[in-house]
Amino acid sequence: MKIARIPAVGAELPIGKILCIGRNYVGHIKELGNETPAAPVIFMKPATSVIGDGDEIVIPPYSANCHHEAELALLIGTGGKDIPVDKALSHLAGYGVAIDLTLRDVQDELKKKGLPWEIAKGFDTACPLSDFVPASTVADPQQLQIRLTVNGTLRQDGSTSLMIHSVAQIISHISSIFTLEPGDIILTGTPAGVGPLVPGDRVCAEISEVGSLTVTVT
Repeated sequence: MKIARIPAVGAELPIGKILCIGRNYVGHIKELGNETPAAPVIFMKPATSVIGDGDEIVIPPYSANCHHEAELALLIGTGGKDIPVDKALSHLAGYGVAIDLTLRDVQDELKKKGLPWEIAKGFDTACPLSDFVPASTVADPQQLQIRLTVNGTLRQDGSTSLMIHSVAQIISHISSIFTLEPGDIILTGTPAGVGPLVPGDRVCAEISEVGSLTVTVT
């Protein structure tokens, strides 16, 4: 069983659903040549895809193009259905750092055929995830800087202020489709700058006021 931890308050929650938002930053939409969606694009990762700080990414043999996507992660502390936007942040237990690993070549082929993305997004080790900080310690989740380096070279440098759909809007929208439960995790999308990883790479993602996460590629 995979566990989400908030060390500052000694809290632990078994990880439930991992609900991910795609195409939530204009810059990332443009760099992949996608259309801007009218509503949040939602996909899922299994809890078995989670690895922690210091762990290793294993790129599956069926892909030759694995990309990094640094993201703000949300940990649900209080469940709910049809959560109003103005109440959404009160359902959070914490904020964390995530890397949404994507097998871009596999995803592109699936998209061409109109098929789901899960084998490109949910493979083992596809969701590096940090511990969480208490939600109460983050003054404004829409004013956080997201940075990712590969072998010390800056690849991604963006702000959550650039989100198309805010954290509160994402929680509200997702809860209109899926009942949210304690331990569920939401990944909120990635800013521009995504790129390929190869064996031997050291990947570091950090979000201001939240924390950092370092993993390597085997």
